[in-house]
Amino acid sequence: MVNPFQNALTQLKRACLAGSLSGDILARMETPEREIRVAIPVKMDDGSLKIFEGYRVQHSGVRGPYKGGIRFHPQTDIDEVKALALWMTLKTAVAGIPMGGGKGGVTVDPKKLSKGELEKLSRGWVRALWRDLGPKIDVPAPDMNTTPEIMTWMSDEFEKITGDKTKATFTGKPVDGRLPAGRQGSEGRDKATGLGGFMVFNALCGKLGIPDGASVAIQGMGNVGGHAAEIFTEHGYKVVAMSDSKGAVFNNEGLDPGKVEEYKNAHGSLAGFPGAKKINNAELLLLDVDVLIPAAIENQITEENAGNIRAKIILELANGPTTPEADDILFAKKIPVVPDILANAGGVIVSSFEWEQNLKGEHWTEKEVNEKLKKILERESLVIWARSQSLKTDLRRAAFVTALERIESAIKK
Repeated sequence: MVNPFQNALTQLKRACLAGSLSGDILARMETPEREIRVAIPVKMDDGSLKIFEGYRVQHSGVRGPYKGGIRFHPQTDIDEVKALALWMTLKTAVAGIPMGGGKGGVTVDPKKLSKGELEKLSRGWVRALWRDLGPKIDVPAPDMNTTPEIMTWMSDEFEKITGDKTKATFTGKPVDGRLPAGRQGSEGRDKATGLGGFMVFNALCGKLGIPDGASVAIQGMGNVGGHAAEIFTEHGYKVVAMSDSKGAVFNNEGLDPGKVEEYKNAHGSLAGFPGAKKINNAELLLLDVDVLIPAAIENQITEENAGNIRAKIILELANGPTTPEADDILFAKKIPVVPDILANAGGVIVSSFEWEQNLKGEHWTEKEVNEKLKKILERESLVIWARSQSLKTDLRRAAFVTALERIESAIKK
């Protein structure tokens, strides 16, 4: 199993060499400012007491409050959370928003919990960590297997304990009226990562030589991959492959993402989806397409399969889907990789908008949110493109160098 934190450290070191950065910034970034592990006791429905292990890694707060999601997953561990926290530090710096980087998690399979047990676990995570959270300290958000409803439970628990009524400590909250205007979630948050990825792609596709109507393969059908499929289709691109954790479907003439989503919801998987060829996730990555979008989990494109990648570009909507060894192979093959810390930054940017709205007691329209998001992502995409050209390096190293320079500047203030 590839250690994602070691991958992140390798990426850091390579960026420091590419950008001639000091060893001091590397030393600061190699070690999180705080690593917190907690025991979360939950009384299960059968009356037994089960102890879950929870985490929060506060990687860097030099540019603002720690910011990052909480994931509930059976394979979540401290190394994964540390890597995600480091990437979040870089992502907020790339986006130019006034926040640092953090990440949280619980080692659990949430599919095996009842709704009541899930709520107890969510509130228990807050009870274990509330002293280390707050709108000016650490602002968590949803991540894998956590939802707006879970954020509502967590926000409510935090208010019960602390009396803070701003609702600005947790982002990714619902916008369905359960919370008052100015204290609820942000319009546009559900689509922000997928839409942001398209905005980055759109800003760079001319420079990358991607034509209108290009073919797209998307690994992952969660909140990010599902929305990305819809958005690329709406803009005239041809989504030819989609997948969930159990398998994938492919049709070279194009898929209707809405119908694929409906089928999965009705049948629990994509098996048997009509009018498409069944393939697996490994085969999806090797399809001859213009754009490959990994939108699932880490370490999908590796030294073993990178040499067989046929896509013209890779747009990383997952965190850490490409290993450093694979980066070198792809760069040699002249396959640009639009890195996660730029490509999927839309989610954290709109989360920062939610935080700002809550602190001010405001509520912005979806149009206002998307206009602000587009302005940031178009600007930063062009900054990173220009940096890659001046350094004669890949987009990932250019994005890391840009982020590290901004963090170093904040340290010196």
